[in-house]
Amino acid sequence: MLGQMDATPAAGGWVKDTSEADFMQDVVDASQEVPVIVDFWAPWCGPCRTLGPALEAAVNAVKGKVRMVKLNVDENQQIAAQLRIQSIPTVYAFYQGRPVDAFQGALPASELKKFVEKLVAMGGDDGGLGAALEEADTMLAEGDAAGAAEVFAAVLGEEPENAVALGGLARAQIALGALDQAEALLNNAPEAIATAKEVEAARAQLALAHQAAHAGPVDELRAVLAADPADHQARFDLAQALHARGDVAGAIDELLELFRRDREWNEGAAKAQLFTIFDALKPNDPLVQKGRRRLSSMLFA
Repeated sequence: MLGQMDATPAAGGWVKDTSEADFMQDVVDASQEVPVIVDFWAPWCGPCRTLGPALEAAVNAVKGKVRMVKLNVDENQQIAAQLRIQSIPTVYAFYQGRPVDAFQGALPASELKKFVEKLVAMGGDDGGLGAALEEADTMLAEGDAAGAAEVFAAVLGEEPENAVALGGLARAQIALGALDQAEALLNNAPEAIATAKEVEAARAQLALAHQAAHAGPVDELRAVLAADPADHQARFDLAQALHARGDVAGAIDELLELFRRDREWNEGAAKAQLFTIFDALKPNDPLVQKGRRRLSSMLFA
């Protein structure tokens, strides 16, 4: 896995080979921490032999702020098909589990450097108030939502377009039960950060909080499912009810089971709800990583 790479460029740096079996771990999961470049190549591809080493050099130069994996498309055709790779070399960049940039063909070293530096900036701390934000996040996790809200609001006063602060303030308001205030804050987010991952995470938490207000009794829903395991609506409602009472793992299990039984039910509601839960949690949460891997195994089965 990426976290186990040797930390010295001389020993291979921050570049490794991957496969379909390890793609979720090496790319999607790893990109929750730093941007990950995926180089799609093949042994017979002449331009790949030029691009690969040059791109590796650019990645190693930033000393772990960006990682890189190489995927042989001849040996991993399913992933290449899923991402619609039509020619090689093709390079994708992933951050926070999603593709954020790409290019095809060989580029000069100067352009590769710009490509990598753009990803470094994307994954970096640009606010200068990181310590305060980390402290506020800790306060929120420990139950001091009011104190966290004060810190997030103070940072937001300094930097109105700080997505971490805005998302954090919304999450604190949700924890305090001030759903209307959180909704107003998110609806009026500055355009520059309206779709930032931290803001989207708060939106996901708000959606789940609204659902919790209408969640049914867990025991009754379990009884309905025991009588008819094919009652998809009851299973979906049970997942919502479990999440509402804090059993996130149980909710994920029920949604994965619903997806396994009928992935198209209610226009893919199980998958959509899973993504809402994943987005609401921290990207490195073990429940997110395990849940995404289980979902991926079903998608690529």
